[in-house]
Amino acid sequence: MKRIVLPRRQRGATLVIGLIMLVIITLMVTSAFMMSNTNLKSVGNMQIREETIAAANVAIEQVIASPFTNAPVAESIDVDINNDGTVDYVVAIAVPTCIRAVAVAGTPPPSSVGFIAPATNFTTSWDIDATVMEAGSGASVRVHQGVRVLLTQAQKDAVCP
Repeated sequence: MKRIVLPRRQRGATLVIGLIMLVIITLMVTSAFMMSNTNLKSVGNMQIREETIAAANVAIEQVIASPFTNAPVAESIDVDINNDGTVDYVVAIAVPTCIRAVAVAGTPPPSSVGFIAPATNFTTSWDIDATVMEAGSGASVRVHQGVRVLLTQAQKDAVCP
């Protein structure tokens, strides 16, 4: 005689373990998404900061390339950082400040065009201060740049107290 074996009742342990694993995996994916979102914001903020510093440096270079020692004034410079034809940042340049003037003995270097040898020349140190406001976030960056400029006695007397 053959014995008939009836299947045992399922108790659902596999289903419960499967649901627990599904919840754990869902929590891991959610936390990974939240961390990547936070990192993306952080990297975006750093990129904006670096761009504003670059914009300030571009504006400072424009001021240094101009004859700013003739009549130092405050100015605003529009900077197109990505060369797409639109202004990305507006840099506020404070009045360049003459910090120090030191007399130079002897003749000026050959690169000093327009200077007369017998005149007393001065090496002047200037502080150029640039402030950039980022429109999107409202963050601001301030950059100071020092520059030395060779001036004649008359130029120095006019702009350096």
